[in-house]
Amino acid sequence: SLGERESGTGRLEEAVVAYRAALEEQTRDRVPLDWAMTQNNLGTALSRLGERESGTGRLEEAIVAYRAALEEWTRARVPLSWAMTQNNLGNALSRLGEREGGTARLEEAVAAYRAALGEWTRARVPLDWATVQNNLGTALSILGEREGGTARLEEAVAAHRASLEERTRARVPLSWAMTQSNLGNALLSLGEREGGTRRLEEAVAAHRASLEEWTRDRVPLDWAAAQNNLGIALLSLGQREGSTGRLEEAVAAHRASLEEWTRDRVPLDWATAQNNLGNALLSLGQREGGTGRLEEAVSAYRAALEEWTRDRVPLAWAGAQNNLDQTLNLLIERRASEAEKMEN
Repeated sequence: SLGERESGTGRLEEAVVAYRAALEEQTRDRVPLDWAMTQNNLGTALSRLGERESGTGRLEEAIVAYRAALEEWTRARVPLSWAMTQNNLGNALSRLGEREGGTARLEEAVAAYRAALGEWTRARVPLDWATVQNNLGTALSILGEREGGTARLEEAVAAHRASLEERTRARVPLSWAMTQSNLGNALLSLGEREGGTRRLEEAVAAHRASLEEWTRDRVPLDWAAAQNNLGIALLSLGQREGSTGRLEEAVAAHRASLEEWTRDRVPLDWATAQNNLGNALLSLGQREGGTGRLEEAVSAYRAALEEWTRDRVPLAWAGAQNNLDQTLNLLIERRASEAEKMEN
């Protein structure tokens, strides 16, 4: 718990050592249910550690620990504990699936969440049910982005909306805001695949809703994340509508996110926001005359590449390089055109 509140990994590593020590005496043969509980707790510490570290090793260890816990925390014996561990297993599989290619881990995560819902029912534990619905929606959304079609994304939207039936603003305002943000992301992905603007408008509305509780004073990093997500949704909507108003709003949202997603504090998130700001400025520059917006976009992409290095995040680095190249080419063309007009 201390490790979750502090930065770095020191406390979480100590937690892992403590749980492993406990397992030397809390053996499966001697106290099977306590052994399972400690395996579950070990999995949680490893999962938190894996979120902060690069690579997949800690997440893979977390999955092993959760699966061990389920050997004794069976559905027949301790149904609510079994459901909790299924949810925890789903979280670790989902995070691992995000880092790996393919869909196998994400499909396993979806199966684990659906299993948890068999015991964590709405009638029995409404807030836990809502938590799993939210987590299920997130896994389905990532899965839907990797697969073709819209079926998974529609399921993701349905899961998040189900979660909001119990995760209400009055009851759990910060959890409500998180699910609104996740709903917005799923709606954006769905809207980008479908025609029209309805889903994109719903995505913008969901992200604006999340900002009502994820305020800068209360949760500054979540506020920055919501501003970033809002900017992405506004950019997509603005491109589809064909006006500059939404694009200007997108630029404003990304600039806001950079007020808290600073380079010192969260360098990779800062780079993400710089890249997204560049995308919004590029889109605006393509619609407007002159070179001002394009020059700003170039600056933003170059800033992103200061942290999005090839060694650290090769795919993100390649994407930003591609964006920068596209913008520089357009800028060269625009400058040549302006020079020609001046000569004439």
